[in-house]
Amino acid sequence: MALSGGTRFKVSMGEVFPAGCALVPGSIAEAQDYDERTGRRSPAKDKVTGQRVWSCRVMDMDPELEGRSREVAVKILADVQPVPPTGGLFEPVEFEGLMVTPYANDKGRMAFSFRATAILAPKGGKAQAPGAGSAGKAAA
Repeated sequence: MALSGGTRFKVSMGEVFPAGCALVPGSIAEAQDYDERTGRRSPAKDKVTGQRVWSCRVMDMDPELEGRSREVAVKILADVQPVPPTGGLFEPVEFEGLMVTPYANDKGRMAFSFRATAILAPKGGKAQAPGAGSAGKAAA
């Protein structure tokens, strides 16, 4: 059985961010599509749901990433711009309806694109403790 390009897989926060993640302040912005033919940019629409696409950046709090990049982009599918749960600096967040799309990047290496349906404060109101959630990290 073959999978078509762009196949999305549901994942849990614990699989992707086992130690939680923190929202980079001011990083929620409308994603833009670029039309090479006309040279124009327009608001991005999700190809599956037709919803508007917003992009945000989070810092992965996994201690195993020592010395490597911690910044991860997550696209949020929503009709209106998502709002940070508290507005605090580098606030802990969780994503609802998290999905991953694996693909080969321009260097032929495996990469991942993340999409979600909402951004929320962590359950219990605080960041997940290091090591909480699933045992391993499914994607980075």
